[in-house]
Amino acid sequence: MLKSPSPTLIKVSKYLSEIFNPMNSLIIYFIVFSSANFSIEESVRQFLPLLLLTIIPISFWIIYHVKTKKYTDTDVSDRKQRKGFYFFIAASILTYLTFVYLRYERTDFVLIFLLILLIAMQISNYFIKSSMHTALNLFVAALMVTINPLYGLIWLGITIAVGFSRIVLKRHTRAEVLSGAVISSFVSFIYLYTQIQTQ
Repeated sequence: MLKSPSPTLIKVSKYLSEIFNPMNSLIIYFIVFSSANFSIEESVRQFLPLLLLTIIPISFWIIYHVKTKKYTDTDVSDRKQRKGFYFFIAASILTYLTFVYLRYERTDFVLIFLLILLIAMQISNYFIKSSMHTALNLFVAALMVTINPLYGLIWLGITIAVGFSRIVLKRHTRAEVLSGAVISSFVSFIYLYTQIQTQ
């Protein structure tokens, strides 16, 4: 653990943590993926259910719990506070997956693997407070690989910087960042393997 990081390092770490928080990183992936595969109209049609059923509810859940002081911060970095948060995220993703399947008769494998990752994170939370920032950004790096390997490599660099920022800001210990990385590595590897098999 860094004992006395410089004010500049703390400032940069805050920016990294805020810009590349899990929700933002996943939205950036969706934008990159959509621009590579869909028209603007199709992108909006694909994004709207995700926005209404996951992003907005989860954002409001966090804001409400911070304002009512049930959560210490918007990162939900307290281990006890995370227990209920994981369940709410899972419920939101399941609602989205059900809607997409019933409405469009398709399965969103990205969100299925995201759900698997969050379940693994929930289980780990009973033993160690694994870094969600690290885990989700590493998963986004794997998602980016499927678009362009260079994007994946760039995002891997972002993930390392974000993981380091979590330690600098004392939101996580090195072990917690490493734990998030290990969990995400397993899920990401399985995701990439299944993508290769289906091509």
